[in-house]
Amino acid sequence: GSCQGNSVERKIYIPLNKTAPCVRLLNATHQIGCQVTRSLSPASISGDTGVIHVVEKEEDLNWVLADGPHPPYMILLDGNLFNRRIMLQLKGTSRVSGLAVAIAQPSPPQGFSPGLKCPNDGFGVYSKDYGPQFAHCNKTVWNPVGSGLSYEDFDFPIFLLEDANEIQVIKQCYQDHNVPRDGSGPEYPLCAMQLFSHMHAVTSTVTCMRRSSLQSTFSINPEVVCDPLLDYNVWSTLHPINSSGKVDPGKEVIIVATRIDSHSFFWSIAPGAESAVSSFVTHLAAAEALHKVSDVHSLQRNIMFTFFQGETFDYIGSSRMVYDMEKEKFPLRLDNIYSFVELNQVALRNDSILWMHTDPVSRMNETVEAQVRNLLDILSNSSMGARVTLQEAGYSQPLPPSSFQRFLRARHIPGVVLTDHRTAFQNRYYQSMYDTPENIRMQYPEGLSPEETLEYVTDTAKSLAEVATVVARALYRLAGGANNTSAIQADPKTVTRMLYGFLIKMNNSWFQSIIKPDIKGILGDVPQHYVAVSSPVNTTYLVQYVLANLTGTVVNLTKEECLNPEKTPSSEKEMYEYAWVQGSLDPNSTSRVPYCVRSTVHLSKALSPAFELRQWGSTEYSTWTESRWKEIRARIFLVASKELEIITLVVGIAILVFSLLATYFINAKADVLFSIPRDPGAVAY
Repeated sequence: GSCQGNSVERKIYIPLNKTAPCVRLLNATHQIGCQVTRSLSPASISGDTGVIHVVEKEEDLNWVLADGPHPPYMILLDGNLFNRRIMLQLKGTSRVSGLAVAIAQPSPPQGFSPGLKCPNDGFGVYSKDYGPQFAHCNKTVWNPVGSGLSYEDFDFPIFLLEDANEIQVIKQCYQDHNVPRDGSGPEYPLCAMQLFSHMHAVTSTVTCMRRSSLQSTFSINPEVVCDPLLDYNVWSTLHPINSSGKVDPGKEVIIVATRIDSHSFFWSIAPGAESAVSSFVTHLAAAEALHKVSDVHSLQRNIMFTFFQGETFDYIGSSRMVYDMEKEKFPLRLDNIYSFVELNQVALRNDSILWMHTDPVSRMNETVEAQVRNLLDILSNSSMGARVTLQEAGYSQPLPPSSFQRFLRARHIPGVVLTDHRTAFQNRYYQSMYDTPENIRMQYPEGLSPEETLEYVTDTAKSLAEVATVVARALYRLAGGANNTSAIQADPKTVTRMLYGFLIKMNNSWFQSIIKPDIKGILGDVPQHYVAVSSPVNTTYLVQYVLANLTGTVVNLTKEECLNPEKTPSSEKEMYEYAWVQGSLDPNSTSRVPYCVRSTVHLSKALSPAFELRQWGSTEYSTWTESRWKEIRARIFLVASKELEIITLVVGIAILVFSLLATYFINAKADVLFSIPRDPGAVAY
């Protein structure tokens, strides 16, 4: 026969599967994010619970903060009300046990940035000793929309709800059970929510790293409470260099740089369309365009394409590369750097203008000034005839937040940072969950299949390809190229594929074809670019393999030879990296046609030197860590009144006591109750 079963838990709870939590992050002096700290009870550790109240306008908060008879409340907050002023109101009350934020559709028109007004303040080049007039954004507030909400510490859990259907389920449960009737409170049972996000780390990086270190030293089963934010930088060179050796001191190298990470208030939600993706996609397209130039191998200077990880958190990637160069743990030294070109936010240009930012302090040196002027002239001339106009931001204008600042801290290097903003950011959603494809005006016709969407060239792709073309032409000139640059063109088709893959759907046919078979699991549906603590993250892998695909060469090696190039005498293993990639699907079957790619793409560690030096309280280097946690989940259910819970408990205890007494008396009289009667036929005389 057949048998059926049904979980009691499933009958009681409705799980919320499409959520993103706010987690705890720590640095040398502070803790930020969210944590349950109001109570040390087991109930708080296992999850915060509260009666749901939907807040769709500011007046609805009165019920939560004052009038409601059933505190604490779990608030379902409309995304348009998720701002600093309201959050600080909720932070100051014990009547709130948690918060679920319904993402705003469309994005808030006034902008929303939970980041700082002065990003990475204190870790760039400007300080009381270097350009004090520019320190702490005294001259220019780069992110005026920034509320600093991501850098507040909340003592209750906050989750983002991403699924409209789940939001509707919660609202329906609220409507059925929790809506106040005729001015009086609703009657039990009430709809409640439980959020699980207990964080293990507290106070600061200094405290949590010390505890983890002590555990590792003295415990057989150490319990680590936090981990440093870390990943890998991706870099490659136009001319191959020995990655395990040192570049000759007389060799000059131009560094092209960009960041590949972003952040938002919620863990694992970091789309970063304008703040990161627009720049590194442009960078990748420029690298491809340069590698197609016929005389590229005869250029006087080498070019290094660098993609930094962890820049959102006080320049983790760039500070580590500078540290490694100073300690001669990297093939290049700082003395090898001829000039530095950085691509920052470049997608939201007004009138097709791209602004060139330089450092006014280092330009006071005549030698540096001459080199910077040459760099600016080459960039400006490269834009002639293009649909992009390059203009100088101004001699008195400081550098915006950029990786270049970390290099300037170590040495006066001529360099320029390219952005779409002269002063404040054009991006009104910097470091937020709303920095999406829509923010950089990516639009597709309706009715396209995923494959057609991947190949459709958007206006955004065309615009970024124009920027990549100008950058590639300028780099060619800087490297000593003398030929006409009109043939150097970035491919809009490549740009549109990258934008689709990094912003809309990672698991697409192109990305599938260019990665190794053993890491195909990294291709999740929803792209996000948070640096995290497990490395390399998806973004790092994909930038690595996209760069190898665009700049590398397909070589005629077998799988065995490709995976073990040191066994092939002509492989030059110290100069190149080899990757056996999946390849495209064979048109006549379901199998793929793999092949071997040879490239100059390498990874280098992006872990702050503070952790290498065990200086967890450092003010020189980033000290960001992420707390560990046991589980993160959310669910809703109906909760009974306290009276009914007490009655149920009392009845349960009474039944238990009665059962114990009955068992005792039955056991005591067992010889009477369960005695075996005598056989009447057996009579003794």
